[in-house]
Amino acid sequence: MSGVRTAGWEAPVTVAELVNAGPLAGARMYGAGEHPVRGVRIVDELAVFATVTPHTAVVLSGAAAGGGWAVEMAMRRAWEQAAACVIAPSGGLSEGSGEVLAERLGVTLVFVDDDPLLVAVRVASAAARPDAARTQLVARCATRLAEAGTSPRRVLGVLNAELPGTAVAFLDRYGLPLAGRRDALDPQTGRGRWSAEVEVPDLAGEALGRLVAAGSSRSPGWPAVVRTVLGLAVAPLTAWAAGERLRASHDFALQTSLAERLLREAKRPGAPIEEEEEAAAVALGWAVRGPLTAYHVRPLAEAPADPVPAGTLIAAALGQVPVLVRAGGWAGWSALSPQDVAERLLRCLPAMPWPAAAGVGAQVDGLAAAEESLLGAQAAAFVAAPGTVARADRMGPAELLGALPVGGLRAPAEVVLRPLLAVDKDGTLLETLSAVLDEGGALRAAERLGVHRNTITTRLERIKAAGFDLDDAPARLALQLACHVLLRSPGTPDVTSS
Repeated sequence: MSGVRTAGWEAPVTVAELVNAGPLAGARMYGAGEHPVRGVRIVDELAVFATVTPHTAVVLSGAAAGGGWAVEMAMRRAWEQAAACVIAPSGGLSEGSGEVLAERLGVTLVFVDDDPLLVAVRVASAAARPDAARTQLVARCATRLAEAGTSPRRVLGVLNAELPGTAVAFLDRYGLPLAGRRDALDPQTGRGRWSAEVEVPDLAGEALGRLVAAGSSRSPGWPAVVRTVLGLAVAPLTAWAAGERLRASHDFALQTSLAERLLREAKRPGAPIEEEEEAAAVALGWAVRGPLTAYHVRPLAEAPADPVPAGTLIAAALGQVPVLVRAGGWAGWSALSPQDVAERLLRCLPAMPWPAAAGVGAQVDGLAAAEESLLGAQAAAFVAAPGTVARADRMGPAELLGALPVGGLRAPAEVVLRPLLAVDKDGTLLETLSAVLDEGGALRAAERLGVHRNTITTRLERIKAAGFDLDDAPARLALQLACHVLLRSPGTPDVTSS
């Protein structure tokens, strides 16, 4: 175990270390126990105190331990000689009197049940080889951690049980406690005199979280021991995270597939959703009937390869909702109102591992119209500023479309409108389609373009003949976006080169 030693590993052990995690484990200690132990002296009569040197652990036996008066006198002589502590057999002095005496004299008093001579040998060994004593503790912790497996609760249980006087907690990458004792973070009780922490990476080497320990021991060697033991806990916690991520990825893929099937089936006219799939969605807590509101969260940097962390944060903010990977971001729907969805997403965005923006679609009657709300949420997310949430139902078509950057959308817009562009030689059909969609009907489109309504009707027949269904809500939104992009782009669409 020598390879795990760090600075302070060979510092003298303190009385508290001997009691908390060393050869005096189980003994009853009164006093701070903060003095270092550099040697041991067996005292069987008070005259021997004349040869006791500072920082010595005094082990009482014989006449020196025979009754309350003798122990009290030994405590006074120990104070005079600056001894590290007095170790006395149980029964020589009442524990209440011992506590008062230790507090009054400022000398640590330890009551033991074992033979004083055996106790002296064990303490002397620990004092002579503090590194060996600490190595034994680390070895014991390693064994207990191996038995505990990878559960964070069990791992932290071992750490807090085997490191007395020390509070240990496991925090996620955002500083939120996952397991362990919260007083490890309390600035008044947990971080009184010292603290230690160890980073916990995932299998990819990225930050998963950290182990934080704190306590009040003044032993210069104890923090080094704690850091070493914390390091032993990193491997099982990393293994736990790998298993959880594998399970979450599997569950995420299954839930994504279910959500896509629900959307496809809901769009088929007259075809009800399969009962088993609806039951599965209900079991997951998803809304499948009644008013629905779609959302879309868009990362502003390169889309992460692993969608699970973002999906977990979104679900934590919105409740049990489906999370789909769409357009380089994450989308889904909720039974909440657009206002509630927007407010919750606004609180969620700062917790994302990447800069992000979000959009919320209009509330629709059910899954059959969910695609329309999803497209609106996607468009709103595209124009939302970093860290903000835009609502499609509050922006209005002109404002929403006017904010779109057309450069990156020109190519997909040409693909969407290619059948129309192939027959539209002078651009009038494109202009007419855009006016009808923006104005909501032929009459107002005619007024906007300054032509007769019958002209608009004739042009709409040609547009429909090109294969466009203007009665389909998702199609209308896609066509409106595409028209806006092409009419704002410089130049004319090229329909012959590909």
